[in-house]
Amino acid sequence: MDYVFPTYKRFPFEIVAGSDWELTDDQGKQYLDLTSGIGVCNLGYNQPKLNQAVAEQLTKVWHTSNLYESSLQDQVAQGIVNGEDYLVSFCNSGTEANEAALKLARKATGREKILAFNHSFHGRTYGSLSVTGNDQIKVGFTPMLAGVSFAEYNDDQALEQVSSDLAAVIVEVVQGEGGVYAADASWLKTLAAKCQQVGALLIIDEVQTGMGRTGKLYAFENYGLKPDIFTLAKGLANGIPVGAMVGKKSLGKYFGPGSHGSTFAGNPLAMAAAKEVLATMDSEFLEAVAAKAEFAWHYLEDLTALECVTGVTGLGLMIGIHLSSEVKVAAVIEKLQAAGVLTLAARDNTLRLLPPLTMPASELLAGIEEIKAVLAEDILVGV
Repeated sequence: MDYVFPTYKRFPFEIVAGSDWELTDDQGKQYLDLTSGIGVCNLGYNQPKLNQAVAEQLTKVWHTSNLYESSLQDQVAQGIVNGEDYLVSFCNSGTEANEAALKLARKATGREKILAFNHSFHGRTYGSLSVTGNDQIKVGFTPMLAGVSFAEYNDDQALEQVSSDLAAVIVEVVQGEGGVYAADASWLKTLAAKCQQVGALLIIDEVQTGMGRTGKLYAFENYGLKPDIFTLAKGLANGIPVGAMVGKKSLGKYFGPGSHGSTFAGNPLAMAAAKEVLATMDSEFLEAVAAKAEFAWHYLEDLTALECVTGVTGLGLMIGIHLSSEVKVAAVIEKLQAAGVLTLAARDNTLRLLPPLTMPASELLAGIEEIKAVLAEDILVGV
């Protein structure tokens, strides 16, 4: 690639086609996909109903602007709030959704300070990068947003940092980029209670965990929480760029006309796809995801018997396989690619799996067995 900034370290092949949970590269090689485009194509690839919904919208209008009413946006927003007392602000990505959340929190509370967590990931624009707990990706871009502090995830001492001068606390239910670590239930519930006690807004970043990934529409539902604000993107439109900042109705007065906006927010093509995604993710679908996840975890636990696996973490179909330092995750990923399986990496030398939620249990098992076989190869040691 000669005309694109080298901001990505790319594998030497191109994905040119996909169907369900399988992808094909430019050499005709087929792969079992355990990545979903980093948690985006939760319903898999080339789905007839999704294709039809977007194709029909293509024949109507691709773009207008937010100067006019949009029944399609309202229908999607209704599906997102799912009967709860929330309002939706659409945007184009997860980082934009988190930017909107930070703006709303500061304006609504009149406070400046934000508490975030070490090893978190919330995006790469200045506000979202400022609350991301990864100093490596901030190199050369400082200074960051003022008023941001960090605490240790799942640490009771972090609760002491929730004070009355905070506008918000932003947290992931599962730290995806940070190593696929799920929040301890007691800790997260206490964090939410502390926020309420001091008047700080609780922002839950559901960009990767949302849209069925954990067997619930939103991961915070596993914990019985109702955050003040939560953010969505990735799986919301199954690959068409879209994001959403969702806040309690009581916050609506702080985001009135002119306070926030985006040219492409609520784009009709994205809304057509999102509407179909939400319609697909009914209770029956989510129950099936939870059942497949339970099935997968039964076999994932067997991996800990391997000498090179130090643990398996995550929630639902968001899985992290932690490798010993002698086996490098990059080498494992390349070996799996050669074997026709696509996977991801995360912090802490972690092999990350985000399979399409539509993948049958038998295919999940086949992928896990291939991973087990590759991890058992002595050739990986020291690579």
